[in-house]
Amino acid sequence: MEGTIGLVLAALSAVATNLGFLLRHRGAVDCAAVDPRHPARSAGALFRNRWWTYGFALAILAYLCHAGALATVSLSIVQAVLAGGIVVMAVVAERVFGLEVGRRQWLGVALASAGLILLALTGDVRSGQRTAEYTPAAMLAFAGGLGFLGVAALLGGWRRGHGIALGLLLTLTHVAFKAASGKADAGLGALLSTPYPYVALVGGAVAFFASARSLQLGPAVPVIAVTAIVGNAAGIVAGIVVFGDPLGSDAVTVGPRVLAFALVVAASLLLPAPVTQEARTRPRPGPRYRPRSAHPAA
Repeated sequence: MEGTIGLVLAALSAVATNLGFLLRHRGAVDCAAVDPRHPARSAGALFRNRWWTYGFALAILAYLCHAGALATVSLSIVQAVLAGGIVVMAVVAERVFGLEVGRRQWLGVALASAGLILLALTGDVRSGQRTAEYTPAAMLAFAGGLGFLGVAALLGGWRRGHGIALGLLLTLTHVAFKAASGKADAGLGALLSTPYPYVALVGGAVAFFASARSLQLGPAVPVIAVTAIVGNAAGIVAGIVVFGDPLGSDAVTVGPRVLAFALVVAASLLLPAPVTQEARTRPRPGPRYRPRSAHPAA
């Protein structure tokens, strides 16, 4: 029963996360470019936009559902379920928001979803406190690596770097929350004596601005999809490496899981479509929201 509740919460989080991303994209492109030198001013401009605010409210709901799922079932399975939301995002982006979703993006979405769902189907759905057990060495090495790669992508100047950084930083907060959930029974004092709540807070703050900037740099569907793929794939690896989620005990289970990872890698190569000259030269602050079709967001 506990595992079923966790999977339902993960599915609700997937839908709310992707709808919230699309609403925040609509708001972010109507705001001035996010300036890391003036975080309060940038945050204020974002929250004065109703679409960003609606999307952020959905993001909070999604995170609460995600937190509930992380507290009950294994990290790798939660992230695999969340990956199914990429398909929802692509359909809603095209049908409701009027955003362009090309064949290359649809192929990438299909490959990523197939790979990550295959990971879910071949995984062992563990539940309870045992899913938060870890070794300090594995935690330190993996969290340090995620943080380094996330900052490097954020500062590297690559147009898709913000989306990649966002996926990695969100994974860092998820790993920290998962580790903290294992200390919940020991009381608030024991929890606050660990670094995990502070890592989650700092990672979440940086991810907030990385999210806004990546959505301003657009285009929406590739950026959101890359963020989701990088975050979910990194989360699945974190579940296996840090928390000991089983990869498989024989070729019947290991083989499909390796194939699933290959599909995810292939999808990540397809989704970052080339940036057009218009996108390279358009002025800042961000462009006004212009849907492809006449169907406005509900």
